[in-house]
Amino acid sequence: MLEYEKSGQLKTKSIDLLDLQTSTDVNALVEEIQKAEPLVTASRADQVKLLIQRLQNKLGQYSNHKFYLFKVLRAHILPLTNVALNKSGSCFITGSYDRTCKLWDTASGEELHTLEGHRNVVYAIAFNNPYGDKIATGSFDKTCKLWSVETGNCYHTFRGHTAEIVCLSFNPQSTLVATGSMDTTAKLWNIQNGEEVFTLTGHSAEIISLSFNTSGNRIITGSFDHTVTVWDADTGRKVYTLIGHCAEISSALFNWDCSLILTGSMDKTCMLWDATNGKRVATLTGHDDEILDSCFDYTGKLIATASADGTARVFSAATRKCITKLEGHEGEISKISFNPQGNRLLTGSSDKTARIWDAQTGQCFQVLEGHTDEIFSCAFNYRGDIIVTGSKDNTCRIWR
Repeated sequence: MLEYEKSGQLKTKSIDLLDLQTSTDVNALVEEIQKAEPLVTASRADQVKLLIQRLQNKLGQYSNHKFYLFKVLRAHILPLTNVALNKSGSCFITGSYDRTCKLWDTASGEELHTLEGHRNVVYAIAFNNPYGDKIATGSFDKTCKLWSVETGNCYHTFRGHTAEIVCLSFNPQSTLVATGSMDTTAKLWNIQNGEEVFTLTGHSAEIISLSFNTSGNRIITGSFDHTVTVWDADTGRKVYTLIGHCAEISSALFNWDCSLILTGSMDKTCMLWDATNGKRVATLTGHDDEILDSCFDYTGKLIATASADGTARVFSAATRKCITKLEGHEGEISKISFNPQGNRLLTGSSDKTARIWDAQTGQCFQVLEGHTDEIFSCAFNYRGDIIVTGSKDNTCRIWR
């Protein structure tokens, strides 16, 4: 990010480094940037070079990390619903059928807070990353609550939905929380005053997936009505609806530069859409059963899909061709994500294992074994050196 002053106002401009690799010649790259960007003057070149070198080092860090079981936490008496890490991985949260959300210290495995107050299952949970000072919980009691990470106190209870809340997300600026519900609506809430900002109405069935784009001016909702809708977060108005899937939507998200939208469906396909006009640009096929999860890598160059057929696939976002197939799980794969470096994939399956794969070759790099029931949640921290898995065996495992 470059900051500069123009007629007395502070402006920012970003340089796209999505093509940066561990093999990139940094000197040549800085020269290229200088030619294209007048703000990077000769006196600033060394500073930019240092920043890019640090980023390049991070790309190589932990990329071949072998994970070991660090701790097993018997998190709740009743089944877990979800697990989420803060940005650094220093702490994580678990939601449960016992109506609570618990906050844990990753290094010690100690419980820091129990967030009590919901009157039914706590289903959807999130940190306001990258800040990590607030937690949102969405419940089958039709409310969402906002909590302090530091004290465990509840700031606000957001009331207004008429059915279970099953998904939620903070906007990147951490000024809004969006909630999606079985009542077919999504709502935006103001974090400061606890008031409802907008209700997003238009779906004809449950909303089960919801996310913001990187800049926070768009929200995407996926529904059991087979459609995905993109909304303007500043006005609450519908921008367009993506129609094409012929079964329930399981996931819907933007790539990092907000140029593409990826949707996954129970119709066994993923679809890729142009985010500027809502037109479909590709259908990714090959799975023999429902798509249960899908994601982009951090640069938006690769797409990964996870299916009930027990396999995962990696596609190129540019060519839309399948690069590799991940085969080895003995049950459906319900979760998939890239590590931040983009060279590894993490999958969680009903076969009680999580697996780490090489994103280019599709080879299984490591099997994380030990859970005694299906894994429904697994995640990397921001550096890619910690993994948390959540299972129906009521435990969380920390791997590092």
